Amino acid sequence: MGARIERVVTEGVVEIDGTEHKVENNTWIVGDDEEVIVIDPARDAEKILDQIGEREVLAVICTHGLPDHVGAAIEVASRDESVIALHPKDKPIWRETWSETWPDIEMEDEGVFGVGDVRLEVLETPGVTMGGVSLYSEELEAVFTGKSLQADGPGKLGGEYPALADQLTSIGGRLFTLPGATRVLPNQGEESRIGDLEPHFDDWVSGSLTREKPSDGPLTDGTGAAGIQLNLGDQ
Repeated sequence: MGARIERVVTEGVVEIDGTEHKVENNTWIVGDDEEVIVIDPARDAEKILDQIGEREVLAVICTHGLPDHVGAAIEVASRDESVIALHPKDKPIWRETWSETWPDIEMEDEGVFGVGDVRLEVLETPGVTMGGVSLYSEELEAVFTGKSLQADGPGKLGGEYPALADQLTSIGGRLFTLPGATRVLPNQGEESRIGDLEPHFDDWVSGSLTREKPSDGPLTDGTGAAGIQLNLGDQ
């Protein structure tokens, strides 16, 4: 059987001002019956490894250095002594979760990872963090966008856009050049397609995102609650 995409939803609880909030994240597994690559392993390593089963983990790839992208990275990678990949500009954020370790591979734009019969191409998509990347597979017609782009638009960090202009440049220049049928597979929430999201781009650029009122719904971004502090100009 050829390579396929599998989704594992992991859950966690964060506390803000004495109130607990449930947080859910997507971890994506790409591979065949023999070997896999794990993308953005969050929180529950046991659940992720149960889904992988006896297949070999070739690599763990983190699209961002934030805790809900790297929280289970060490445990998932250690089982098969797999390499962990992260963009070098997100290494300072990584250290806020893993203070005594470094990733094995520093990803670069247009780098390629292979698993089974498919390739994952690295696309630099900074904005939420300076080292944010997406992973595009032409064979699977899918792009793994982490926090860079989600089903409801550009992803946020702690309910805010740290560098929206950079993020929109990344989305327009790297992601919206992909075929419209490409599946958008984010770190949180449901999937979408490039062709469904691209028509909203002009509205985002014209300011619709910053005019929206904050949502009163369930917390989906645990990074703000985890106390992550970003100064994008210093990374």
